[in-house]
Amino acid sequence: MATSPRPFNPRYGGRAPFKREPEHSINERVKHQDIRLVGENIVPGVYTTQQALNMAIEQGLDLVEISPNAVPPVCRIIDYNKFLYEKKRKEKEIKAHAKKVEVKEIRFTPNTDEHDVEFKAKHAESFLKEGNKVRTFVMFKGRAIVFKERGELLLLQFADRLKESAIVEQLPTLEGKRMFMTLAPKSKNKKPA
Repeated sequence: MATSPRPFNPRYGGRAPFKREPEHSINERVKHQDIRLVGENIVPGVYTTQQALNMAIEQGLDLVEISPNAVPPVCRIIDYNKFLYEKKRKEKEIKAHAKKVEVKEIRFTPNTDEHDVEFKAKHAESFLKEGNKVRTFVMFKGRAIVFKERGELLLLQFADRLKESAIVEQLPTLEGKRMFMTLAPKSKNKKPA
């Protein structure tokens, strides 16, 4: 009968949960002979690992390896749990401020009426003002594929209507029975020439 590598714990179905290894080497896990120590309430410099560990114990904090690939490796004396909390909070803040760009689609046929094109151009303009990309395509049904020049002309005229608020990211390309073109919003930081 095979023995379990984890101790018995009835709460977790007979086995204790796996403990995650810390992201950084901390305290006794710092295996280098000499380290560069940085942080608050210490004199920055090169110390032996044992000296740095003693300094951390005196302050009631942890010795954390921040940059293991540096020569010598860089360590810091900090509260490790507080360090992880701050790191997660910063990552969450960066993620919250990141703009998610959506791609909105607008569909035409080679025989789309002028009024419909104008109506769809207004929709595309509102999408672009919101910061989204617009992917327009002409759908060729049946024998309409013989009018692919008409579809390309329609897409280029559509892009020309939106030249104030959009730039053409991808020129019209034919893929199967669809001709695609991608428009991206003009950046707001640039001033008109």
